[in-house]
Amino acid sequence: MDSFTRSGLTFDVRDAGPADGEPVVLLHGFPQHAGSWDRVAPGLHGAGLRTLAPDQRGYSPAARPPGRRAYVVRDLVDDVRALLDTAGLERAHVVGHDWGAMVAWALAAWHPDRVSSLTAVSVPHPAAFTRSFLTSTQGLKSAYMAFFQLPGVPEKVLTRGNGAFLRDTLVRSGLPRGDAEETVARLRPAGALTAALNWYRALPLGASDPVGRVRVRTLHVWSDRDGFLGRAGTEATAQYVTGPYRLEVLPGVTHWVPETAGDRLAELVTAHVRG
Repeated sequence: MDSFTRSGLTFDVRDAGPADGEPVVLLHGFPQHAGSWDRVAPGLHGAGLRTLAPDQRGYSPAARPPGRRAYVVRDLVDDVRALLDTAGLERAHVVGHDWGAMVAWALAAWHPDRVSSLTAVSVPHPAAFTRSFLTSTQGLKSAYMAFFQLPGVPEKVLTRGNGAFLRDTLVRSGLPRGDAEETVARLRPAGALTAALNWYRALPLGASDPVGRVRVRTLHVWSDRDGFLGRAGTEATAQYVTGPYRLEVLPGVTHWVPETAGDRLAELVTAHVRG
């Protein structure tokens, strides 16, 4: 499959690997797209796994609804359920990085029957993340999230110099320059950057819909040079997983784990999927 639809929106999908392989859904983060998994997917395919990597809501050109309310986590999760339904899959292993991990945590908590296993990369359980604001310097690391709530201003800042500001910010945080340039290029079409920012702007609208404890088998991967996510949330995550849980810390790796440690992440996911 190369696309699926839900509620009048059409999502692009990269469906690769053995057609009869055990399915693994790969969910990208902000401000990226399915190509962020290009250094991970080959290792999974080599292990006999099928991967389905969608360009999520706001990132697929034909799935870019206006307004922040269209980007609440419930809708992001239901998009993944629609992907599984269209692919004829009762359940799949789910891997998410950054915002994709947030969606994966919620999917596993709210619909455990659809998730064979969960791998959350970088982002801890949402409740642990919230708790870390009170127990660590996470609030300072996440100050940009408050800035993104402003209407219009983030778009003007991030597109400064035809996107050079955003590109250079991503490179300084550890994303390879080629990936940063491609990311900026994909955000240039009208409405694309605003749609990506709406994931953050919708957060207050979902405050009354918390992500509960997760009982599916879970692997949490965190890198110790992540400039956006500190150790406190990661260490607290185990308290919110009632199923089998393991933490893997990648030393010397930045936030951009799929792009800079793709082979290692593929090994970890494969071992986790195989159980």
